[in-house]
Amino acid sequence: MPEPETTELHAVTPRLPPWLARAVAPLPLAPLQPALNLLLARIGRAHPELYDRLGEHAQKRFGIDPTDLPFAFVLEPKPCRPLARAVRELPVGLDASIRGPLAGLIGMAEGTLDGDALFFSRVLWVEGDVAAALALRNAIDDARIDFGALLFGGLGPVGARLADVLRERMRARPSASEDPAWS
Repeated sequence: MPEPETTELHAVTPRLPPWLARAVAPLPLAPLQPALNLLLARIGRAHPELYDRLGEHAQKRFGIDPTDLPFAFVLEPKPCRPLARAVRELPVGLDASIRGPLAGLIGMAEGTLDGDALFFSRVLWVEGDVAAALALRNAIDDARIDFGALLFGGLGPVGARLADVLRERMRARPSASEDPAWS
């Protein structure tokens, strides 16, 4: 798949540094599974309406591909038993795939970045059933999921501070002369 064209928004969307992607590439994905299951359970408890909002698209399989990580995710947002799993490459036969840098994907999911602007500037791109991808984006956007609180909220004030620092790093807008990767 060709890389999206570089635009102003594309140039300022932070990317994970390549050294980080190389460092985690050889690690096994199995240890991510319990974290994904916990994250989905927390999302379901905090936002039970999210899965219902998908309507007919709740039974579809979505690929979420953070292009600056050496793995991706397959999401099946079934209301009664949502599933997510980490994979090295997205499998064929998905209903829809959404690709882009991790910061763009999380920013869109948290509602801090405009998903339409990211899509039309080619920071994020969608393949397959665009209506299903749009339904997923709208459901997530309406829920206003705070991934920092879901991931680090159990750590109290330290977790809240860690989430804030990570969120700020992901929103950082480097100047034109700086590399958009985290440094």
